[in-house]
Amino acid sequence: MEKETLLSVENLSIDFVSEKKSVRAVENVSFDMKQGEVLGIVGESGSGKSVTVTSILKLLPQNARYAEGKILFKDKDLLPMNERQIRSIRGNEISMIFQDPMTSLNPVFTVENQLVEAIRLHHKMTKKEAKAEAVRLLGLVGIKEPEKKVKLYPHEFSGGMRQRVMIAMAISSAPSLIIADEPTTALDVTVQKQIIDLLKNLQEKINTGIVFITHDLEVVADIADKIMIMYAGEVVESGSTETIFRNPLHPYTRLLINAIPKENKESGRLPTIAGNVPSLADIPKNVCHFADRIPWIPKEAHEKNPQLREVEPGHFVRCTCYKHFHLKEVKGG
Repeated sequence: MEKETLLSVENLSIDFVSEKKSVRAVENVSFDMKQGEVLGIVGESGSGKSVTVTSILKLLPQNARYAEGKILFKDKDLLPMNERQIRSIRGNEISMIFQDPMTSLNPVFTVENQLVEAIRLHHKMTKKEAKAEAVRLLGLVGIKEPEKKVKLYPHEFSGGMRQRVMIAMAISSAPSLIIADEPTTALDVTVQKQIIDLLKNLQEKINTGIVFITHDLEVVADIADKIMIMYAGEVVESGSTETIFRNPLHPYTRLLINAIPKENKESGRLPTIAGNVPSLADIPKNVCHFADRIPWIPKEAHEKNPQLREVEPGHFVRCTCYKHFHLKEVKGG
């Protein structure tokens, strides 16, 4: 039996407007995911991935404008909803885990106080019942001795433990979708893996969909069913995780994969991607946005108005430059 579509984003474009001008932050982004699926959205800072996902819950700053598109959650378009309507979905049916839990947890209240408040916001429970549920949730996310730890303040937890508290808070409402915005960035590699494994196990247990945002392609390799690569506000490649790693095509995707540290790689300088993502004000129109960062292939290899095309079933790539691309030799230093 095929799973129902949980979230469908169609031709989403977002502008940031100031007194002087308007700049396009996200351009014609489309994707969909089914119930229980994990979508990894990957790209460097400034690629548009966080703007894309925060737009789902209408959490963008006041100067942001939805230029066009639809965001369908369980077949309901979220964009026309007013604040009262979107708040009934935000935190209830769609939860969000942010990058830095210390900015999301209140330092003057215990973890118990904050979890109980979140639980009672979504469920009709007495305070005693909510306290018991808070202990259960902390145990579910792998915190040992949850009966004791629940009484602590956020600063008494390690970074990894604080992130587990945020995950407990996110799943307290049994949401259909969790948006995880770079939840492992501030953590060391070992703790990163623990958090990834935790999310993977929870996803399997409660069958929630997860949108996982990261700048590190390796992070989503084991958890994502599908991967979407973003650059300068556009989707440049998307497909199943197996396809992206088996047959990466866009130069950006190939360079991201090439930059993943490999255990058996000879010692030397780690491959990096030269240059930077252009600022919103400097993104050129109707050209391949990645051209400046791969100057060793001919200019005529790039389309004048690059399109996202399906090159094999379910595998989409933007611009024909991938047909001419080769990795540049990087000498050890």
